[in-house]
Amino acid sequence: MSSFFIISIMADDRPGLVETLSSIISEHQGNWLESRLSHLAGKFAGIVHLQVSKSHVEPLRMALEALQQKGWVINIEQSQVQNMATSSPTQMQLEIIGNDRPGIVKEISQVLSRLKVNVLDLSTHFESAAMTAEALFKTQARVQLPSNLESDELTDQLENLSNDLMVEVKLLADD
Repeated sequence: MSSFFIISIMADDRPGLVETLSSIISEHQGNWLESRLSHLAGKFAGIVHLQVSKSHVEPLRMALEALQQKGWVINIEQSQVQNMATSSPTQMQLEIIGNDRPGIVKEISQVLSRLKVNVLDLSTHFESAAMTAEALFKTQARVQLPSNLESDELTDQLENLSNDLMVEVKLLADD
């Protein structure tokens, strides 16, 4: 019998963090299923979905919790393996560019929530505009649209937030 876990981690960024984590999981016969790992502002953070036999759960948990003594922030939660099929499999890639300002992520997320759009993956950053050096907000997201929402409606609602917001929505090909 197997158990499934979601592990979230954060530590000061340095070489070898992924190797340390993957070694501990491997030493306890864990199977690394999927992950999202990232460096941000001097920190390394991520989430890992893993599978491990029930006989190795407690030793693995203890080994992971021992990383806290080395300055890691670790959270371990049991996960439920769910059928990922939904009534609306329409996934889109969403790209948004606009002048950066406080509250822009809140405004965008409110539109997505109101339209019942599920955010599957989100990445944001800002950079200087080439000609003006003004701060530009950029985001990329993989989203799942409800069956009653057209991509044009999503684009219109997001572009209504601001005159300078450019929105591109692309249908993702089935895997």
